[in-house]
Amino acid sequence: MLNRTLSETGESSAAVEPNVNGCPAVWRGALPTWRCAMPFKRFIRDRRASVVPLFALSIVPLTGLVGAAVDYSRAASARSAMQAALDSTVLALSKDSDALASGAVTGKAETIFNAVFSRTDVDGVALTTSYTNSKGSQLVVSGTGTVKTTFMTLMGFSALPVTASATAVWGNTRLRVALVLDNTGSMASSGKIDALKTASKNLVTQLKNAAKVSEDVYVAIIPYSKDVNVKSGSTIPDWVDFTIWDTLNGTCTKTSYTKQSTCTANGGKWTPKAHSTWNGCVMDRDQNWDIATTAPDSSVKFPAEQYGYCAVSMMALSNDWTALSAKIDTMTPTGSTNNTIGLVWGWQALSTTAPLNAPAKDPNYEYQDVIVLLTDGLNTQNRWSGDGSNHSTAVDARTEKACAAVKAANITLYTVLVMDGNASLLQTCATDSSRYFYLTSANQLVTTFDAIGTQLSKLRLAK
Repeated sequence: MLNRTLSETGESSAAVEPNVNGCPAVWRGALPTWRCAMPFKRFIRDRRASVVPLFALSIVPLTGLVGAAVDYSRAASARSAMQAALDSTVLALSKDSDALASGAVTGKAETIFNAVFSRTDVDGVALTTSYTNSKGSQLVVSGTGTVKTTFMTLMGFSALPVTASATAVWGNTRLRVALVLDNTGSMASSGKIDALKTASKNLVTQLKNAAKVSEDVYVAIIPYSKDVNVKSGSTIPDWVDFTIWDTLNGTCTKTSYTKQSTCTANGGKWTPKAHSTWNGCVMDRDQNWDIATTAPDSSVKFPAEQYGYCAVSMMALSNDWTALSAKIDTMTPTGSTNNTIGLVWGWQALSTTAPLNAPAKDPNYEYQDVIVLLTDGLNTQNRWSGDGSNHSTAVDARTEKACAAVKAANITLYTVLVMDGNASLLQTCATDSSRYFYLTSANQLVTTFDAIGTQLSKLRLAK
């Protein structure tokens, strides 16, 4: 057994026995006394594993940190509420063209914001607004304020700042739309051509309304049958090839012959007609130029044809809304069906190269190129195949290749089949299933084109 001396305990006349139940024993005479409480100085100097001293020293900063968390939580909640109110404000204000046009943006923003922001614990709320429309439209509404603190005041912070901002951007996507419209003879039945005219003009009006400035939306009208009509006025384009046309349109000194081949074979002299008598129709280019938009040159041109059922002339991309509607009114149903040539010329209309030379694109904007292809019948004839009366799978094959090429060019392709035709081909041709429409009556044309117009308008104006 170990004993400690009096000098170790500070006592003067007794020996210190070992601890009993954790308490040191001090003998005074015959009776022991156990001390379980150390003097304060010894408490402070004690280096054993007691957390009480540490806790006593840390209680003040811990209380401050917990209080700061509460204050920051209130500020964060206020900021979330302000952000939600600003989001609602900027979306509502972006649709208020009168306020944007008149410059009354800030006042209108404050009215909308105050109606939805109900946090009374935010002081000194102030809004700033910024609206620009040079390259699309952008509206920014920012808010500031402060939240009084409860606990952090003890640490020298009487308030916490609250800031948030919301931005709406719209109109920075521009649209270019080619309406490729079947003008074949079958469109004369069941009121289809009249319904198509009404639907197309309504669509043109929708697209007109989606434009804030004239360059925002362009539309092309591409009527087609077996061929397309590219003649505008009396000018003969230099990219039209009359080699084949000259052999079929002329006079022979032996009047019984109407083709150069039979005329000269029978000793006659052939004289081609003046090209001014050409009705404007061109047929498919040589394969595989027939499914591409390669610009014409001296060796790759568009072959002229004096097709007896030539559709009305096409109209390249334009934002002359009156002229576009007038062009639609001139459409007349005649001829056989070649969906390939209509589709490819719709693609040509969107190309900035010859022959139709779409306006150059501004690099500061995004562009959406769109083709809407409408037909009511099966492919029956192109330059090489078909008789104009019966379904031609060979023409289908060219259409299928043209569809693939158009989609590979990042053009959004809508297809609309009215009553009769190759549904499988048209469905596969569309960009996706949401852009394919099968109509069982001509009356559905108006509502279908309206739905397409709504989609296109949202595409340009999406926020």
